[in-house]
Amino acid sequence: MSSDALLDSLRAAVDARPEDVPLRLHLATLLLDADRGGEAIAHIGQALARDPGNEAAQALMQRALGPVPPPRPAPDAASAADPGPATAAPRPPAQRPAPAGPGGDPLSAYEQELSDVVPPRFVPTGDEPEPVAGEHDRLYDVETSTLRLADVGGMSAVKERLELAFLGPLRNPQLRKMYGKSLRGGLMLYGPPGCGKTFLARAVAGEMGAKFVSLSIVDVLDMWLGNSERNLHELFQAARRNAPCVLFLDEIDALGHKRSQVSSSSMRTLGNQLLAELDGMEGDNEGVFVLAATNTPWDVDPALRRPGRLDRVVLVLPPDAEARAAILEYHLRERPIAGIDLRRVVAATEDYSGADLAHLCETAAEYAMADSVRSGEVRMIEQRDLERALKEVRPSTRPWMATARNVAMFANEGGVYDDLVAYLKKRKLL
Repeated sequence: MSSDALLDSLRAAVDARPEDVPLRLHLATLLLDADRGGEAIAHIGQALARDPGNEAAQALMQRALGPVPPPRPAPDAASAADPGPATAAPRPPAQRPAPAGPGGDPLSAYEQELSDVVPPRFVPTGDEPEPVAGEHDRLYDVETSTLRLADVGGMSAVKERLELAFLGPLRNPQLRKMYGKSLRGGLMLYGPPGCGKTFLARAVAGEMGAKFVSLSIVDVLDMWLGNSERNLHELFQAARRNAPCVLFLDEIDALGHKRSQVSSSSMRTLGNQLLAELDGMEGDNEGVFVLAATNTPWDVDPALRRPGRLDRVVLVLPPDAEARAAILEYHLRERPIAGIDLRRVVAATEDYSGADLAHLCETAAEYAMADSVRSGEVRMIEQRDLERALKEVRPSTRPWMATARNVAMFANEGGVYDDLVAYLKKRKLL
């Protein structure tokens, strides 16, 4: 089994058993080994939210975040000139560590203090560019999206809801003013993994002509007390400075998990900071459109769905037949293909997510390439390769559907998941 297929299987298992902390940590370990730190940290954060004292999760988080060791005390001139095995004398209690130099580097201050003994590590060349206004926004990947909603296959109900909430008021400022519609708000997208929630958020930003800032737990979490809340505030500030801006909160269940289920005080404080930022208590959110995405909306704190925050909830379903055809054509467009029966492949891929379809095309290409290597004769990707790939690549949405069915049956308080109930009944899953 390929590493991607193994990771997909583990993701499906974790979605089906979200409370299984060892399984989630095993997936996070494999993601770290595959250099997918962002995904790994999201799973580790959820594990810590459920079991804050888990030493394996804490060790994995330290590995993923790469903690920087605290600054070392400044040596005296004698020990710097003649280093040896002898232990340095302890620092007097009243003495403070040397202040950080330019850029927050404490070693720069030590270099100035010991400049007559130790030569500097680096010297300026004199041609460093001057800092420019807004340069710090680069740390937060403020992007300009080139995608449009026309690039998103299907999802007509989702597009209609986005048009009502964001796009229509932005295109009609006079009507917006007459009806008192604010250019702020939040919407939470939920559904099976790999169904295009992130892609849709980028398309909304491109449709609005707005900047795009993506926020995940890796951008926020910090091992030092108070730094996580500061990081979250600075990310919201970057979005406010670049308004109109779409701020995308990926894996919102990791940042805003139900506080009644969180035993870690630091995670509860971070959740409170997120609520304050959404309310705009420390800044004006006018022109900041908040889109959040989650695979498990039932784990999100209900306070986040209060009016004025993420008050609209939209279900993003696996692509329908028309959308599956468009996705397959997109992923096969630059590959050598011949004799593909697209309608037959579309009929065989019900319940496949967009990510599953991309993996299907990749697997078919692998089979054709391996056959070309064995035979020594290059051939096209054919229908037989896709049919062989269909036997290996299974839809990853079905474990999510099983969990969602239980939620729809027993936890649909207030009709939050009525659209999910309607979909499951239509598919005869409920």
